[in-house]
Amino acid sequence: MQLIGQFDSPFVRRVGLALTRYGMAFEHLPYGSFSDSDQFVVHNPLRRVPTLVLDSGEVLIDSYAILDHLDETHGRDRALIAASGPERREALRRCAIATGIADKSVNFFYARTFATALAPEFIARTEGQILAGLAELDRECAARSGDWWFGAEPGHDDNIAACIARFTSEVYAHIVKLADFPALADHSARAEARAEFQAIQQAFIPPA
Repeated sequence: MQLIGQFDSPFVRRVGLALTRYGMAFEHLPYGSFSDSDQFVVHNPLRRVPTLVLDSGEVLIDSYAILDHLDETHGRDRALIAASGPERREALRRCAIATGIADKSVNFFYARTFATALAPEFIARTEGQILAGLAELDRECAARSGDWWFGAEPGHDDNIAACIARFTSEVYAHIVKLADFPALADHSARAEARAEFQAIQQAFIPPA
């Protein structure tokens, strides 16, 4: 398999973490969606990350679709998310909050980088959405009794929450201070200390 995209993307990183935890061999192709656009279009006309090329040549796009395939391949009963019921819905809700923050953060970064001007109301609204999402993840972290939502080991929701904590604190250091979200900061620190997070990581590189 080939995983296309850089690990500074929380979407790519969450897939890389799952592949690593599942023990699935893959080749990492760290193409940038801007700098390596011609490489992307061969597999993904949207030129978006992550893109996963299976050994069969089939191409999967979108981190949710990719993780669904990996969970099925690894075994639903051994996946990093509950197979069904309220536990699964809660995990998916937390994933949706974290990926929603990621969507807002990435799109806002591109707008700030390439737009000639942005309305103050748009800036205030988007920054408010990012901070509100992080505050919700912080509350979720503080409310649980164990180290992880998934149990003894982190699940998909634990992974993406840690990924987005790092991403936003690097890209939006002027507004995102993890000290303001102590439970999420603790969650992120414990996740980042794990072997798979050490292996699947990259400091943010702005698109060129």
